[in-house]
Amino acid sequence: MQGRSESNVLIVGGGIIGALSALFLAQSGLQVSLLDRRFMGQESSWAGGGIISPLYPWRYSSAVTALAGWSQGFYPDLGVSLERETGIDPQVHATGLYWLDLEDEALALAWAGREGRVLLQPGMAEVHKTLPVLGDGFAKALHMPGVANVRNPRLLKALRCALAQKANVTVHEGSEVTGFIQQGGRVCGVRTGQGELRAERVLLASGAWSGELLATLGLNLPVVPVKGQMILYKCAEDFLPAMVLAKGRYAIPRKDGHILIGSTLEHAGFDKTPTEVALASLKTSAQELLPALADAEVVGHWAGLRPGSPEGIPFIGEVPEYPGLWLNCGHYRNGLVLAPASCELLKNLMLGESPIVDPAPYAPAGRLG
Repeated sequence: MQGRSESNVLIVGGGIIGALSALFLAQSGLQVSLLDRRFMGQESSWAGGGIISPLYPWRYSSAVTALAGWSQGFYPDLGVSLERETGIDPQVHATGLYWLDLEDEALALAWAGREGRVLLQPGMAEVHKTLPVLGDGFAKALHMPGVANVRNPRLLKALRCALAQKANVTVHEGSEVTGFIQQGGRVCGVRTGQGELRAERVLLASGAWSGELLATLGLNLPVVPVKGQMILYKCAEDFLPAMVLAKGRYAIPRKDGHILIGSTLEHAGFDKTPTEVALASLKTSAQELLPALADAEVVGHWAGLRPGSPEGIPFIGEVPEYPGLWLNCGHYRNGLVLAPASCELLKNLMLGESPIVDPAPYAPAGRLG
């Protein structure tokens, strides 16, 4: 691909943010090239839990709340449209979510009141009736009906298939970007191990790796890798009817009875090696939440790298010091839930459309070192 200029937009990173950005821009008629250093969707997007809500939404700023709320409304239709186009069901699964023994319950209820969200206070007898496999020892609960989870590996598989069907999208896997090309005061392409690729605009959506690429331009993006480990059990399909969160750990039921337990928060650089210490800790949490899992087999254990950012507020927009270079990265723990709104906002800004939310909190201007 030496020196080719084939795209209106070149996207660096094939996770949920890069893939959904590519889909939205392609649906608007742009020619899109998407590059991934390995395979699409195999890093943080694959490794996450897929809860379509921040774990504790009341602990985030209005900037995160705005993106999450828009995305939550968008996900059901996204799942339907992707299954119709590709035959792959991303399994947007509305189960509701229970929080147990929250220390900041009053803040949660106040947030729900301000945001107009339904947040119930069921008694523990009612909770145990709904969730008979729940462990004893929990004193109080909050319940938000309707919260969904998405089966993220299937979501990424469906997006990959949808992009492959579009004549105006080209995907380059196994293509690691090593730097940016500048010409006439603008960023106009990237350098890769296979040569140069040029475009009118370059979008950086490389998650935890975005900071390394921006550093080649002398910019300091405050996005760092934060390791998260998870484990997976296989149970009966009706084992757990709702998501449960206690003491920072969660259980997520899939439609086929798989139960995800997560997650650790570790600052270990770019090391993704699963550890025995984390396995033991996650199993302890799992059995405290759902004692029957003591007799279940762990069928999966993996780690991923979240793109940690200040307050979890992503960077979305053009880099003023480098016209032609755009960012959509730094979503920290909420990449999957914030993705639809982040990518729609990115498209709005790129195409001069009316933005779905105020873009100011996410603008790179003044937030890069």
